[in-house]
Amino acid sequence: MPPADSAALIVARFLKSNRYEESYDAFVREAGLPQDAGTVGKGDLTLEVLLEEKKTFDVSVQFEKLGVEDEVHEWTVPAPSTAMSIPDLPQKSNLLSATVGTLASSGNPSQQHLFASSATRRLHILDVPSCELRTSTATLHDSPILSSVVLRDRVLITASMSGRLIASDLDGNVLDKRTDHSKYIVKAAVLHTTPSDIIATAGWDCEINIYTPGNDQPFKFRSPFATISLPTKPEAMLLMQHPDTHEPILIISRADSNLLYFYTTESEPRLLGQQNLAPHSNAWVAFTPSALALCPADPTLLAVGTNSLPHMKLLIVRLLIPPFAPEAVPTAAPTVRRSLLDDTPVPETQASQARAALAIADREAAAIQIHCNTMAPQTAYSTPAIAWRPDSTGVFVNGDDGAIRGIETSTGKVKTVLKGHEEGSKVRCLWAGEVVGEEWLVSGGFDQQLIVWKIDRNGA
Repeated sequence: MPPADSAALIVARFLKSNRYEESYDAFVREAGLPQDAGTVGKGDLTLEVLLEEKKTFDVSVQFEKLGVEDEVHEWTVPAPSTAMSIPDLPQKSNLLSATVGTLASSGNPSQQHLFASSATRRLHILDVPSCELRTSTATLHDSPILSSVVLRDRVLITASMSGRLIASDLDGNVLDKRTDHSKYIVKAAVLHTTPSDIIATAGWDCEINIYTPGNDQPFKFRSPFATISLPTKPEAMLLMQHPDTHEPILIISRADSNLLYFYTTESEPRLLGQQNLAPHSNAWVAFTPSALALCPADPTLLAVGTNSLPHMKLLIVRLLIPPFAPEAVPTAAPTVRRSLLDDTPVPETQASQARAALAIADREAAAIQIHCNTMAPQTAYSTPAIAWRPDSTGVFVNGDDGAIRGIETSTGKVKTVLKGHEEGSKVRCLWAGEVVGEEWLVSGGFDQQLIVWKIDRNGA
């Protein structure tokens, strides 16, 4: 018997279900199939199901937005392709986060290290480029670590599922800790600014906390400088400087929303504005932006990984950040516009408001440079992860099939598929960047593997 999804069985099911008895008997005899080959069982693939899936696929393709071939920004070769699995991690378990950062140790200059966390609450710290295990501790947090960042080569900041935020050194010594969130901290971010650095944490208690640590020795967090309360839980968060005024701002995406939200980081944060990533969609929520990453070469260009099913969609978006203006004084006067003939005030109408809304939607649609299907499978329980290549020519995305895909950012094409994790396992975390002048990709998965991907110089 051929596989259940073979063309012969699909044709046999079609002939039998439509009562083409003579054609069915002749077909199964010539194809060498058993007499009951055309019986349709639960979950069997039929010609009708195939046609419906093809129609659905064609509709989704119409919404994709691909770029134009550009030799200047095409996917650079060679790219990381050789997998080196880290073998000596104690108490192997599912990997949850991985990042490379520069951190100094007592009496030694700053150097890069690989920080990886696992489901057993362990934090692994490895020296690079040797990838030798420096230390591994399970006593830092009381729950698994979901995010880690380095602040000015001084301290390692880690955030966990219990809502705890901890600052520590390379030896695992705790410098300070806070528990200002009541649920998961899904993301911690830092921004180096003058006169004070900024730390932001996003928790599933629907709050964003903002800290401004001083130069205390040893390091101290202090109380949150500001808190942003959200109506739904945050999915992703970034700290960046406003392109015009260089003031620090937050970019936040929320569950059950197509929008990016731009907030100030003042003592009383303000919503500067929002940007719709599905401006012409007639669905209430087309998707949720679940992973955000700023382009290394252009901080106004954003890569967005969505929770779309059954495959992740990738968007490359030009940020439309509103001006960083002082908070306007509210007024009770009705909204008016000016006549084109004599400049007299004309009251706003429903039609003029609709035209203004359409103009905004058109501008938001034009800001989406790439909207493509990555073909990376995911489910409603997946955690999308994306990472830019350091030269900005591509983005790596994770998947639930054990593969990592490299997407060319100028065309939206899948340029490489890296297979090093166990087939069918979830790739949970990604980091990409330069390590000692060499391009690296780091991935961790639910197959309990931490893999460093390097460029194959011999095959280049």
